[in-house]
Amino acid sequence: MSDPAHDVRLRSDGPDELFAAARRRTVAVLACAGVLGGLAAGTVVSVGSLLAVELSGADRWAGSVTTAATLGAAVASIGLARLAVAHGRRRALSTGLALAATGATGVVVAAVVASFPLLLVAGVLLGVGSAVNLQSRFAATDLSTPSTRARDLSLVVWAGTVGAVVGPNLVGLNEPVSRLTGLPEHAPVFVVSTLGMLAALIVVQAGLRPDPLDVAGRTGAATGRRRHVPLRVAVAVLRRHPQALGALLGVLVAHGVMIAVMSTTPVHMEGHGASISLVGLTVSLHLAAMFALSPLIGLLADRVGAGRALLAGLAVVVAACAVCATAHGDHVRVTVGLVLLGLGWSVATVAGSSLVAAAVPGAERVAVQGLSDAAMSLAGAGGGALAGVWLEVVGYGGLAAVSGAVTVAGVLAVLVVVRGRVPVADASALLPR
Repeated sequence: MSDPAHDVRLRSDGPDELFAAARRRTVAVLACAGVLGGLAAGTVVSVGSLLAVELSGADRWAGSVTTAATLGAAVASIGLARLAVAHGRRRALSTGLALAATGATGVVVAAVVASFPLLLVAGVLLGVGSAVNLQSRFAATDLSTPSTRARDLSLVVWAGTVGAVVGPNLVGLNEPVSRLTGLPEHAPVFVVSTLGMLAALIVVQAGLRPDPLDVAGRTGAATGRRRHVPLRVAVAVLRRHPQALGALLGVLVAHGVMIAVMSTTPVHMEGHGASISLVGLTVSLHLAAMFALSPLIGLLADRVGAGRALLAGLAVVVAACAVCATAHGDHVRVTVGLVLLGLGWSVATVAGSSLVAAAVPGAERVAVQGLSDAAMSLAGAGGGALAGVWLEVVGYGGLAAVSGAVTVAGVLAVLVVVRGRVPVADASALLPR
């Protein structure tokens, strides 16, 4: 039901000040929640993989928690998108954060009772937090104009920098907190993750008013609120928009490769004598590269074209894989490779997500965004699942080399999809000048 206090109108020549204020408020609230919720991102990678090896007793399970989390995100993305259509972004994001907080608590319990299966179940729930982060970046575009879309999206992505960088370095608190509380060594950092998720939930509940989808529906920026779009229809819509399909394909490749290389790096480094503090620092730098430059990347994508930025990001991912493949036991080279990997992921994700948001009009947009998030999470799950096996079979260098080859194939596939489905003039949007 419309709230007269929050009614927003559009002038014929563009959004009025009330609409612009609602857009700024939405981005600010989502960014604040991203800072708090981001505390869990680094702990899943840096500590979750070590905890998985400890509880399972085998390196092959190094990527299992990351895989469980990405599978949880994939399933949750569709559900959260449907919830957003029916009840708004605030209800969807709050529900996801509550489930993620339950998952973080579950990791602590799994560490206490030394249960690997429970760890995987908790990882699935913790992954719902990733689905929240993915939906938040699209929620930031609900009220965007074409000239601000990539920038608004990138600001929310950037907000995760603080939590994601701080999170892995909280491992330094594990030992003293363990002595004080009696918790297992790797458990205390997930207590902080739980608190961060709960704080983010409070911010979303209190601050995301009016709901951006309500405002967008009243102003005509989006239509069809509360209209359920089945998954098969979302797939058909995506197929009708080749530019969005090609952009999504590029994002999937970047995300899957990033997860595969990133999730095995802590185990590789520890196996070559790196301390837990060095592992945490490396993951922090990687996550900083993923998020810290996002606003600049958003501005660049708006200026030079999101398609060209997407291809540039994939090229950086290829370079990152080459550095990691030739690093051997050199921790400095591994760190450089992971920084490049994070940067390439950031460029590809911001640019590709902006293209998906821009290319699909009307009521189907939220459903297609949910499908996009689910596919992205499944790509990450696949990368994480295969990473541990490949780590045992071909080693870290071989895994990075295969990942680089997959990225090159992904670039070619993106160009084939776009060139084969739209006129050359339109396909040039995804081609470098």
